[in-house]
Amino acid sequence: MKQSRQENIIYLIVWSLLFVAPLLSLYVRSVSDPSITFEWTKAFVVWPKFAIYLVLFLVHNFLLAPLLIHRHRRAAYFSIVAVIIAAFSLYQCNSRPPVEKPMGDRPPMERAERLRVDDGTPGMMPRPPHDERLMPPPFIGERDIMAIVLIILILGANLGIKYYFKTRDDRKRLAELERQNLEQQLEYLRYQINPHFFMNTLNNIHALVDIDPEKAKYTILELSKMMRFVLYEGNKQGVPLSREMDFIRHYVTLMQLRYTDKVRITLDLPSEVPDRQIPPLILITFIENAFKHGVSYQHDSFIEAKVVVEGDKLRFLCRNSKSEKSNEERLQVGGGSAGTKGGVGLDNVRKRLNLLYDNRYSLNIKDEANTYCVQLNIPL
Repeated sequence: MKQSRQENIIYLIVWSLLFVAPLLSLYVRSVSDPSITFEWTKAFVVWPKFAIYLVLFLVHNFLLAPLLIHRHRRAAYFSIVAVIIAAFSLYQCNSRPPVEKPMGDRPPMERAERLRVDDGTPGMMPRPPHDERLMPPPFIGERDIMAIVLIILILGANLGIKYYFKTRDDRKRLAELERQNLEQQLEYLRYQINPHFFMNTLNNIHALVDIDPEKAKYTILELSKMMRFVLYEGNKQGVPLSREMDFIRHYVTLMQLRYTDKVRITLDLPSEVPDRQIPPLILITFIENAFKHGVSYQHDSFIEAKVVVEGDKLRFLCRNSKSEKSNEERLQVGGGSAGTKGGVGLDNVRKRLNLLYDNRYSLNIKDEANTYCVQLNIPL
């Protein structure tokens, strides 16, 4: 996978500082000690060693680290890294100069010869062509251990940075997938809610056609206003709160034309609302459910709906009486095409609330013997 720009910038800064460090050290020493002259060419002694670390880093960064992080080939990665560290250790041990024997480990004649000054005095023993006072370096020394530890730290830091950026990119991709999934689920739920709502509304018009044709005509006009809202606003993420309140008023007006005075309908909506957004068709489902299950033709019944806006919160309350048999069931018994039973709209509202607000909303439903009460609090 392609490295991010930020990751490349981090590597560039770190290695630039590492190669500039010898020059800074020489400059500081020359300033603090006048006997030392600043010669930038002295950095040539250190830079070749840094270049070896840089080459190993580049091999690890572009070839080996992706094996572990992106392809998850752990055995291949650790095997190759172990071979590289072993080869680097062998190179470090063999590239060191021989170590001169300590004076105490030499024979007396050699120590005496060591103490002489070669000033051309006759009789002085010449030094042998091969200096036997130099012994081979130990297998591994302190500098070798530090070099091995340093290369392990470099490779480990490279892995850590790569893991960080991979985790960050994975979180971004996961968040994007969750956002797309959320939009797809909401779109699916909206496609379910709209037909469900129109199905129930058309049932109401069907009932009015035989009872009062004039009211049925007026109902169709009210329905056209509601359809305009659903078609142009219902597919949006949020709609103005005032438009949602108007939609509820149209719906309740439409439903009042169907029932007699035995059904007491109370709607309390704020006359003025703040310029805030609300998901479309969230509240209407509860009111629709109240008309569907709370109206009785044999007994007095009631429906109460209230909306209160307090700051950045909206409180919705809907209470209704309970009938022994819902209107939908009566229509099915009577042969009308009421659709399917099972509260599709209410279930979808629950899912939409969970998707939109997570744990930032509260929904309390009290299903008592004679009344049904819904209390919903959502942020605006």
